[in-house]
Amino acid sequence: MTDLVLGGVRAFVNLLRIVAGVLLLLSVTLNFVNVVARYFFNASFHWAEESMLFLMVGCVFLGNGVVSWTGRQIRMDVIVGMMPPRIRDALNLAAELVFVATALTIVYYASPVIRDLYSFDQRSQSAEIPMYIPQSLVPIGLSIMAFLVVVRLITGGEPDTSGKSGH
Repeated sequence: MTDLVLGGVRAFVNLLRIVAGVLLLLSVTLNFVNVVARYFFNASFHWAEESMLFLMVGCVFLGNGVVSWTGRQIRMDVIVGMMPPRIRDALNLAAELVFVATALTIVYYASPVIRDLYSFDQRSQSAEIPMYIPQSLVPIGLSIMAFLVVVRLITGGEPDTSGKSGH
C-alpha cells in the first residue's frame, strides 16, 4: 500500500515540477518578447509585467510542493543539528507539524477572500486577469505542501540518497 501511495505522490510531484517549469518558461519568454518589442520596435505589452508576476506566483507556490516533499525547505537548524538524534527528530517533527497547522490556517482564512474576489469579479489593472486565479494559487500551493508533508511523515517519504542536507 505504501508503495502505491509513494508511486502516486512521485507522479504528482513530477507533474508539479513540469507545471512549475512551464510557468517559469512562460514568464521568461514573455519577458524576452516584451524586451524585444520595447527596444527594437518601440512598443511593449502593458500587461506583461503583471502577467509575469502572476506566472511567478504560480511557479513558486506550485514548485514549493516539490521542496516540501523532499524536506529541503530552508530551515534555521544549526542548533537543532547539534542535538542528539532523538531530540533532533522530535524538533524536526514539531517543526513539520507547526508548518502543516500554519499552512492549513492560511488556507482556511484565504478561502473567504478568494470567494469574494470571484463574486465581485475583481480583475487586475493591466492584464484584466480575474484576481481569484493568482490569489487562489497561494492556498492551493500551501494545501499541496501540507498534504505532501503529511504523506512524507506517514510513509517516510523518499529516501535521500544524495548525501546532502539541502540546507
